[in-house]
Amino acid sequence: MTSPKRALPVLAVAATLVLAGCSATGSAASTDAEGDLQIVATTTQIADLTRNIVGDTAGVEVTQLIQPNQSAHSYDPSVADLTALGAADVLVINGVGLEEWLDDAIEASGFDGVTIDSDEGITILDGEAGHEDEAAHEDEAGHEDEAAHDDEAAEEHDHDHEGGNPHIWTDVSNAEAMVATIADGLAAASSTHAANFEANEADYSAQLTDLDAWIHENVDAVPADQRLLVSNHDAFGYFTAAYGITYVGSVIPSFDDNAEPSAAEIDALVAAVKETGVKAVFSEASINPKAADTIAAEAGVAVYSGDDALYGDSLGPADSDGSTYIATQLHNVSLILESWGVTPSAVPADLQ
Repeated sequence: MTSPKRALPVLAVAATLVLAGCSATGSAASTDAEGDLQIVATTTQIADLTRNIVGDTAGVEVTQLIQPNQSAHSYDPSVADLTALGAADVLVINGVGLEEWLDDAIEASGFDGVTIDSDEGITILDGEAGHEDEAAHEDEAGHEDEAAHDDEAAEEHDHDHEGGNPHIWTDVSNAEAMVATIADGLAAASSTHAANFEANEADYSAQLTDLDAWIHENVDAVPADQRLLVSNHDAFGYFTAAYGITYVGSVIPSFDDNAEPSAAEIDALVAAVKETGVKAVFSEASINPKAADTIAAEAGVAVYSGDDALYGDSLGPADSDGSTYIATQLHNVSLILESWGVTPSAVPADLQ
């Protein structure tokens, strides 16, 4: 649910759009008549998946809202973002409640097109691998009221779904399912371009299949008791579950990368790192590495940050190792393998 603090900028922008008139809606209608298609994608990952489906299809434009290394949890749409959304024919979202600002943005922009929820058909995790004790503690803490609150929120917010861990894209097989959902939605929205979308989907899905196989090939070769991961925040549960990795813990024990760890939580993670034999703590490119540096230093292990940070909630800029979804997976897995003392196998030619 969007907080009052976060809603105020949106309402201010809505007033700006009202003063500007209804040109955005009018332009969307005219491009539809010409067979053009205006698509808005929310996150960096969703935009990249969508662009691979669209390819170089003439008359189709993809506008990305959240920019590289920008948090999806604290994002506030600008006037330009809401103008683009108001003019869009199709909105593509991650779902699972990641876009907490979505309903306010739709209302403020006047968007009335088709929304594609890329999480359709994906099994949503309630918690991350390796956090069973934390989940049990939360249940004991009395989350019946929170569950009731979530039910009420679900009735009010059409795009929140059931909540849970929103980082579905970190499992490549989930990304393949998301691509299929997005492609089907775009083809239904524009029969003119459907054949192009379907052909591009087939090509990109083949790349994702090769990527998934490459990750399995490399991770499966490492003894199970050595496959350990500590990251900056609770973003890699689908990844660790898919590839048989033990998620020892996260610096920020939350799905939200804006949360702050307590002193007790830091101490507990340092103890877990020492007990399990974790060799490294990974920061993330879109998060301040200070806390990760502190925990690594206290535990006496390496820290991966800066250019060697993982890409979690966001892709990186165009000139980075994380400029695309596939690039982020190759980058992340290569560094994790390195931390285990393993040299990855050659990357398939179609992924280079």
